[in-house]
Amino acid sequence: MEPGLAPTANGGETGADGGETGTRESADEGTREGADGGTRAGAGKGSEFAPLLRTVREQGLLERRAGWYALGIATNALVLAAIVTGMVTLGDTWWTLLLAVPLAVFSARTAFIGHDAGHSQITRGRRSARLIGLIHANLLLGMSAAWWNDKHNRHHANPNHLEKDPDVAPDVLVFAAPHAEGRTGLQGWLTRHQAWLFFPLCLLEGLNLKVQGLRDLRRQTPAERAVEGPLLLVHIAAYTALLLTVLSPGKALAFAVLHQALFGLHLGMAFAPNHKGMEMPDGYGARWGHLRRQVLTSRNIRGGPLTDWFLGGLNYQIEHHLFPSMPRPHLRLAQPLVRAHCRRLGLSYAETGLVDSYRQVLRYLREVGEPLRARP
Repeated sequence: MEPGLAPTANGGETGADGGETGTRESADEGTREGADGGTRAGAGKGSEFAPLLRTVREQGLLERRAGWYALGIATNALVLAAIVTGMVTLGDTWWTLLLAVPLAVFSARTAFIGHDAGHSQITRGRRSARLIGLIHANLLLGMSAAWWNDKHNRHHANPNHLEKDPDVAPDVLVFAAPHAEGRTGLQGWLTRHQAWLFFPLCLLEGLNLKVQGLRDLRRQTPAERAVEGPLLLVHIAAYTALLLTVLSPGKALAFAVLHQALFGLHLGMAFAPNHKGMEMPDGYGARWGHLRRQVLTSRNIRGGPLTDWFLGGLNYQIEHHLFPSMPRPHLRLAQPLVRAHCRRLGLSYAETGLVDSYRQVLRYLREVGEPLRARP
C-alpha cells in the first residue's frame, strides 16, 4: 500500500476527496493524483477513475441496502435452523448425511455475508459491521473474521501483486512462474501437477480456514483475541456437540468430512475465477492507478440471478474491486457503467462464462508448472 492510503480495516470512513474507503484499500484511491504526488506509469492521468466514481455516486450505487441484507441474513439463518432441525429429526441414520450438502451450500452463503460485512457493504458503522462479521465468520463458521479481513484487505490493496498479495504467495500451489523455480521434492511434484490437484485441494479449504484463524490469534491484539478466541471455541464445541448428539461417532465424522469438503469446494469455485491467470504486476514495474490495478487483474463471470447467488456476487469481481464497499445488489447495476468507461479508455475488461473461467484457471496453473515438467 502506498504512503497516505491506509484507511481502517472495517469502517466506512471518508477519504481525502469525501469518498468512502470501505476497506483497507481506498475505494476512492484512484481519484488522487497518486500517493507519491505524481502520475502512475502506464495509467495515463491519475484521475481516470474519478469520472466513473462520480457517475456511480450520482446514481446512488454506493448507498447501503440494509433491507436487502436484513432479508438475506434472516433467510440464511432460517435455512440453517431448518437444516439443523432436519438433522435432529432424522437422527442417527446415514440419511442425515444428505443434509451435509445444503449445509455446505448455506455455509458458503454465510461466508459471503461475512465477506460483505468485512467490506462495510452492509452497514457504515464499524461496530455493527464487526458484529455481523463475528457472528457469521467466528460463531457460525469457526473462521476468524480478523484474520480474513487482514488477509483479504491486503489482497484488495494490491491484487495479484507478486510481492504484496497474500493470495498469490507460494504455498501448496504456485500462481506465478518465478515462484515455481527451484521447487523440488513434494513441492515440485505438487507444482508439476497443480492443475489436476486444484479442485481436489479445494476440498481441504474449509478446514484450512479454521486452522488459519486459530493460528492468527497469536497475531491479534489482546482485546481482539479476547473476542475472537472464545467465539471460535464456542463454534467448535457447538458443532461437535450437535454432531455427536445426533449421530454416532462414525457417522458424525463422515458428516463433518462431507460438510467441510463441500464447503471448501464451493468457496474454491467462487474465488478461483476471480484473478488467476490475469495480469500479475511485480516490484515497481507497473505503478498503475486504482482503475487499472483493479480492472486488469480481475475477471468477471457472465450469468444471471443463479450465478449471482451461487458466487455471492463475486462474479462482478471488477466492480467489487473498484468499489469494495458497494452493496452486493448494486454490482450488477454498476457493471454497464464500468464496462462503458473501460471501453472509452481502451482498457481491457475481462469477462467470460463460468465453465470457461475454470478452464482458463487450470490452463494457467498448468503453464506455471510446465518448466518443472520439462526438467529431466
